[in-house]
Amino acid sequence: MRANIPKSAGGPQNMQAMLKQAQKMQEDMEALQADLDEREYDISAGGGVVGVKINGRKEILSIDIKPEIVDPDDVETLSDILVAAVNEAIKRVEDTNSSEMQKITGSLGMGMPGGMF
Repeated sequence: MRANIPKSAGGPQNMQAMLKQAQKMQEDMEALQADLDEREYDISAGGGVVGVKINGRKEILSIDIKPEIVDPDDVETLSDILVAAVNEAIKRVEDTNSSEMQKITGSLGMGMPGGMF
């Protein structure tokens, strides 16, 4: 018994075109990732009393704390604001990276499973 496999239009040329397209997408994604890694984001929290600078690799570059928020009797509030600022900074990087990558992977409509490249 033989399997009935339909012949695709274009044969090997079509496959070669798909491979070239996939290779171009991978190159574009690598270039974009390098660009995204170098970006810097400034995030503020607590009404601007805490600022966090983060890069695209999710490395905290600096934290700026306004003196008025520093209360030795209320360290918990400062801690909460710092956590909120760092979490927001990480979220901003992830959202930006995802959105930018979607422009490359989504625009081709190749139907490739996530993480293939």
